[in-house]
Amino acid sequence: MDTFEIIALCLNILFLIPTIASITRFDQWWIRAFDFPRIQISVGIIITCIICCFAYTFTSAWQFTALTLLFLSLIYQGIKIYPYTYLSKKQVKKYHGNDTDAMVSILISNVLTPNKHPERLVALVKKRQPDILLTLETDKRWEKELEVLELEDGYKYTVKIPLDNLYGMHLYSKLKLLDAEVHYIMQKDIPSIHGMVELRNGEKISFHCLHPMPPSPTESYTSTNRDAEILMLGRDLEKKDEKILVFGDLNDVAWSRTTKLFQEMSGLMDPRIGRGFFNTFHTGYRLLRWPLDHAFHSRDFNLVEIAREKSIGSDHFPMYIRLHYDPKAMNTQEELELDKEEEIWAREKIIDAQPLEKNIKIPRSMN
Repeated sequence: MDTFEIIALCLNILFLIPTIASITRFDQWWIRAFDFPRIQISVGIIITCIICCFAYTFTSAWQFTALTLLFLSLIYQGIKIYPYTYLSKKQVKKYHGNDTDAMVSILISNVLTPNKHPERLVALVKKRQPDILLTLETDKRWEKELEVLELEDGYKYTVKIPLDNLYGMHLYSKLKLLDAEVHYIMQKDIPSIHGMVELRNGEKISFHCLHPMPPSPTESYTSTNRDAEILMLGRDLEKKDEKILVFGDLNDVAWSRTTKLFQEMSGLMDPRIGRGFFNTFHTGYRLLRWPLDHAFHSRDFNLVEIAREKSIGSDHFPMYIRLHYDPKAMNTQEELELDKEEEIWAREKIIDAQPLEKNIKIPRSMN
């Protein structure tokens, strides 16, 4: 075996590890980290396959086996990310009308607490004029900087949770907020916001803002708490429920097992499916980006616009989405199915996490 063949074999083995790790149900941070860079892993596998084709002599069975496993690994990764390519069928239909009273626009921005350029976010808000602005990682300094939005841009409905631990959260709304409450589901210093927002036509929409802790060596050695917070909301939202919005930085990618299971449990739709990745993290590394910021909604919404905005100096790009509420959309958009075995796994995950709150209060519209 020459040097070139040894290098090819090492790469072959190396790029099998992410797929093998992803198939397991272990929740150690370094295993769950392989959920994130599936695009980059796929590219690496393709390059490795090409190298192996030149390096291997194909005179031994192990060479055929190694390359076959690598090819199967590529198929596995491709299946995971395919729904978020333009080749896939769109999960949410496009709205082309002008019924603005039934529309709601949302801007999600993880600002990065040390970011010294609040004026960039303020400029973006003034340009986009979203009905709802959710900021994450905002502390007292950011709260003071964003007061201009309340004074000049009409964001008179607010929920403010300034924290210095990178989990501060501020909600600003031009639309009336009803029964908005702050919950600490998994930990006493990691909040979430739950309530209702009233559209201009009087429809009341249930909303939920999340920012769970990610699995990482510096924050949480496992993904258990993150997964449980996301899955608890999916469990407590009934699939038959209407008028629901869930948005925030979930610290999880769109194609992960947890996020997909959350969708299946809640019945909520992902407007990115069939439209692109919309990678929001990391702004500083063009080749290492994945979608961490999300906006899900019930089947009675159609999509008006979705966009990843320009950098505001954070490590996250802001995410903008505009939706149109229409009860008739329920009849035209496919309902998601839940695998019972996966549901059992989700409930076990929630129990293992030992959440501070046993249930999430879900505001429900009476109109």
